[in-house]
Amino acid sequence: MTETPEARLKRMRMRAWRRGTKEMDLVFGPWADAHLEGLSPDRLDLFDALLLENDQDILPWVLGQVPAPDRFAGLITEIGAFARARLERG
Repeated sequence: MTETPEARLKRMRMRAWRRGTKEMDLVFGPWADAHLEGLSPDRLDLFDALLLENDQDILPWVLGQVPAPDRFAGLITEIGAFARARLERG
């Protein structure tokens, strides 16, 4: 059975908001709300793969404590910048 584009976005948005750690919910959820619908198919695939990674690995990548794997580095930089900008705005 093939997932429709609408179902995929809904699944990804839900997974972004229900990570397992509140910190990652607050990083991924707002970014997904703001960006998912405008992503190219390749970027959707990349974010979908990122959603499969463990929060304990992702958070240090986002915080810049540990380098992200090359395949995720650009996306992690973008998500981290978005999260920091939201924090600065309050």
